[in-house]
Amino acid sequence: MTYRGLAEALGLTPPHTIQRVAQALEALMREDAERGRPFVAALVVSRRGGLPAPGFFELAVQLGRFPADPARHAEAYREEFRRALAERPGAGPGS
Repeated sequence: MTYRGLAEALGLTPPHTIQRVAQALEALMREDAERGRPFVAALVVSRRGGLPAPGFFELAVQLGRFPADPARHAEAYREEFRRALAERPGAGPGS
């Protein structure tokens, strides 16, 4: 899902819809990190590039979930995306 798609799904209207989505996702990342859960925010991407915004990677590093080396972010993101997807309701075995 894209940031804009999430804003629309949440019924957010301008101004600052994407900024509000990003702030909410950052709060979720902090909560997920505290509870040892995969980042659900990994499932939200930019229209351009198909990856989360740079702030996602910066916060993931700050929270100790991603390596500091940007060259390793894509690999860390793929694993986080896989984990987040697997944690979604209905994604487990027998679903």
